Amino acid sequence: MKTILLTTVVTCSLLMHSMAKEPSVGQALPSLSQLLPGSSVPKTKGKVVLVDFWASWCAPCKASFPCFTRLHNKYASKGLVIIAIGVDEDVRKYKAFAAKNKAPFLLAHDSSHKAAAFFNPPTMPSSYLVDRKGVIRHIHKGFKGKKTEALYEKEIIALLGK
Repeated sequence: MKTILLTTVVTCSLLMHSMAKEPSVGQALPSLSQLLPGSSVPKTKGKVVLVDFWASWCAPCKASFPCFTRLHNKYASKGLVIIAIGVDEDVRKYKAFAAKNKAPFLLAHDSSHKAAAFFNPPTMPSSYLVDRKGVIRHIHKGFKGKKTEALYEKEIIALLGK
């Protein structure tokens, strides 16, 4: 009986997760101010926006921050906005990570879980690159060092040029 009950619970959980709608390429970026209440979300109209979901316990997330810092330093003046959304349940872990990494771009804590509920990031980190018109153009799952950084840069240059 326990096996049947456990199997049913696991199956239902997997079905619910698979049915949760993830944003897709071509979809409009929703208002991040509404998804991140209490955060000072910068103006993104007419900008290329990189929205990244991370967690303090995620090693690839930690590895991605120097990349985002380089991209920010190189392209922010040309119209790139990076918004990194932390999903830690424990706000102290979020704050410790933020203090240690001293990112030059916006870090926001998804304390209400509204952003994560909308994006439903499939893995940590997950990121969404949005064009100047507010349309999601690229979705990245995970971070693979220089390979991912080169891909980000190529996509950002293309979107900034449009």
